Parts: sequence; structure tokens; C-alpha cells
Amino acid sequence: MEVREEGIRTMEQEPYELVVVANRLPVAAETDDDGTVRWVRSPGGLVSSLEPALRRSRAVWVGWSGRVSSDDVIDVPIPSSMGPCALREVPLTATQLELYYEGFCNSTLWPLYHDAIATPVYHRHMWDAYVEVNRAFAARAAEVAGPGATVWVHDSQLQLVPALLREMRPDLRIGFFLHIPFPPIELFLQLPWRQAIMEGLLGADLVGFHTPGAVSNFLALANRLFDYDVDPDGLEVVDHTGRRRRVTAGAFPISIDTREYDAIARTPEAQDAAVELRRRLGNPRWVLLGVDRLDYTKGIDLRIKAFTELLADGSIEPGSAVFLQVATPTRENVEDYQRLRDEIALLVGRAVGDHGVIGAAPVQYLHQPFEREAIVSFYAAADVMLVTPYRDGMNLVSKEYVASRMRDDGALVLSEFAGAAVELRDAFLVNPYDADGIKRTILQAMNAPQAELQRRMRSMRSWLFEHDVHRWTSSFLEALEKAGGQE
Repeated sequence: MEVREEGIRTMEQEPYELVVVANRLPVAAETDDDGTVRWVRSPGGLVSSLEPALRRSRAVWVGWSGRVSSDDVIDVPIPSSMGPCALREVPLTATQLELYYEGFCNSTLWPLYHDAIATPVYHRHMWDAYVEVNRAFAARAAEVAGPGATVWVHDSQLQLVPALLREMRPDLRIGFFLHIPFPPIELFLQLPWRQAIMEGLLGADLVGFHTPGAVSNFLALANRLFDYDVDPDGLEVVDHTGRRRRVTAGAFPISIDTREYDAIARTPEAQDAAVELRRRLGNPRWVLLGVDRLDYTKGIDLRIKAFTELLADGSIEPGSAVFLQVATPTRENVEDYQRLRDEIALLVGRAVGDHGVIGAAPVQYLHQPFEREAIVSFYAAADVMLVTPYRDGMNLVSKEYVASRMRDDGALVLSEFAGAAVELRDAFLVNPYDADGIKRTILQAMNAPQAELQRRMRSMRSWLFEHDVHRWTSSFLEALEKAGGQE
């Protein structure tokens, strides 16, 4: 295949002093019919959060481009308009994609780490593929890292990389951050490969999580599996050479670029789009909004049921409020997600059929992706934001909504089991499993005095402006610089 040359700059400044290792590159390869490769920016906020650190360093990003490949390693020069650093691809075959990603990552780790909301599957051939791919990522990182470089490994797809990389390159400083919840001991111990995964994580100098509760789970598990003495900040381990080494564990709540969302919300385009959205919804007194990936962890089903019951029992008069649910398609090939998609569509259809009035459907459902600017206009239009995941590592949608409320108004209904609840304490917190509790909290948020809404929103916005994504990045890298050490 040939790579289109326009707009390409190469950064052959190896060896690199900062290496980011993540399952996906910040760009994706798309192949035209003639075999020409085009590059498009991948969705996700990780690249924007890391961009300042990447620009300050001789940096490289190691990951998969999204295309199914042969086993040949392909160097991928980054389009200059798409990123701040060099890229190096770890190619995945169709079999690896099926077993490692759709299999072990999505069918084993994802449900298990989210409190086994769906039943995890444990298949040895999926585990073997996970080990194989993790080894490939570690080898690629070891190849491009300079002497004593800093390597930052991201998320559950690559939990074996820290230990594998340490065996290959003991000179490196290695950090790992988990972007999803870390489960309690009772759940993690179900894993047939629990010891291998923990050994992989303990290969890092610093292991980061969103919440203090996840840190406690991790340290308790290290004590349970290996009988290591732990303290609130980490533990000492014995590495493969027999030397004692310090592993630090800490909570680093990820955030968003608060000022950027605030700035977008203030534009005339966003404000006009919000007004137009409310008009198209029938100019109801209240607009309620949900924005999620279509995932069984997000609590979309119970959220719709609760709103429908409020219509049925007369607590909300049809026409006075509209609930708009945006559900971005994801993992379309996974059976659990196909089943959820059909269930949500059925719930929406029943709500509209039973409680709709001419010209005003009480529930609007959009199963499609939207650009960030459009989503911000949705946030600006919504009086009540419903973020009710059954379990979530952080949930940045809740923070995006708060950042977009530049008039200090609006109400955030937030699950107690989202990591964001630790920080956004002035949200209307709710147990996402309690349908009656969700109903009461929705009504409380809808009818709260304006002064109370403004007090809550000002407090949350103040926190987010102080604790934005740039603070997350810098705090992790500063902690990583201090972590580690061998005897």
C-alpha cells in the first residue's frame, strides 16, 4: 500500500524520550479502492489531553491504526495536521482483532471490570491472543524508546505491557493508567489469569486510577495474591532479577479541556443551535438529555423506563418535558450490544406510542454519532442532564455538560457509581439501580429553585476549571518522575 504524501511530516528523532502506548493511534487509516491510504482523526480525548506533554518532548505514540494488517510492521508517519508527535503502528491481524480485542478485551475484561453487569467469558484462546498482542506492543515500545525514556501505557487492553517492557528494557521509567474501573477483589479473583495480569501491572513504576477506591482495590489485591506488604501509596515488589522495586499507586481523576467546552458553548453558533433544538422539540418547559455510547454499562434502559413511568403516573405532563437520548453506536458486532440496541428501540417506541401527543414525542432517540460542536449545543439546550451509568471509571459527559453551562444553570443527575461523582459532589446523585430513586431525583432536579441550581453549578464549574485535563496529565507525569527506584 502506498501512503498519500500530502501534508505528511516525519519525525525521525529516535530515540524518543516520551513514549505513549495505547490500543489505538490518534489517527486511523482508511484505504481507498485504488489502495491509497488516507488518514482521519480518531475519536477520543486522550490525544488532546496528552498534546502539551507530547509537544514538549521528543515523543512517539505506539498503537494500532484501526486497519486489519499482515504481520509486517508498518511505519506510519503522522500527518502534520493531525498530531503533535511521531506515530508507530502495531499491526493487528483479523484473528488477533477477533480474539484479543472483541474477545478478551470486550467480552472478558470489560464486563468483569464493570461489576459483571454482563457475564464475562473466559476462553484460553482469547487469553493467548491477549498475551501475543501485549508482547507486540511492548516490543514496539522497547524498540523506539531512548535510554532512560518515560513510557506511559494506557488502559485495560495493555495490562501486561509494563512487566513485558521492563524485562526488555529495565532502564525505562514506566507508568500505567487504567481508564475504566478496577474491580473489587471478589470479582477480579474470577479471572483464571488474575496473577499474570497483576504481575503485568506491577511491572510499572506508577499505576494510576480515577478514584481512591480503585487504588484500594488494587493494593488489596496485591496483598491477597502475592502477600506483599502494602501502604496507602503503593508497595515494594521483587522483580524478575530478584531486586526489590517500589511500585506507586495513586488516584488521578481524568478531566476535560474545560475552557475549550466553555468557549464553544459561548459561540453564537452553539447558542443558536440550542434554541433551534428546543424549537424542534416543541419548546417544552424542560428538556432532559442523555448522551452515551450505546453500552450496557450506561444505564440507558432504566433511565428511559423511569422517565416513562413519570409520564404514566402523571408526575410529568406529556408535552411539558421531552427526553432526548443520544446513543453513539459502538461494538456493533458484539451480541450483548445488539440485544441492548433492540431493547432501547423497543422502550422508546412504547414511550412514544403510549404517551405521545400530536406533534410532540415525549422521548426522542438518536442512534448516531455527532461532532463535538453539535453535542455542546445539546448540552446548552438541556435543563436536566441524565448521567446514570451502572458503573463507570469516570464519565466525561458529566464534566462536558457542566463545562458547557456558561450561565451557571441546569441540573446534573449523576450516578453514584460514576468516578465523576467523587468530584462533582453538587450534582443530584442517584443510585442507578433504583428506578424509584431515579424518578424522585429527576423531579427534584426539574423543580429545584433557580438559586439552588446556580449554587450547585457554580461549585462544579469552579472545580472543573481548576482540575482540567492539563492538570491530570501534568500531575501523572510529575508523579511518574518521582516514582520507582530499585534496591
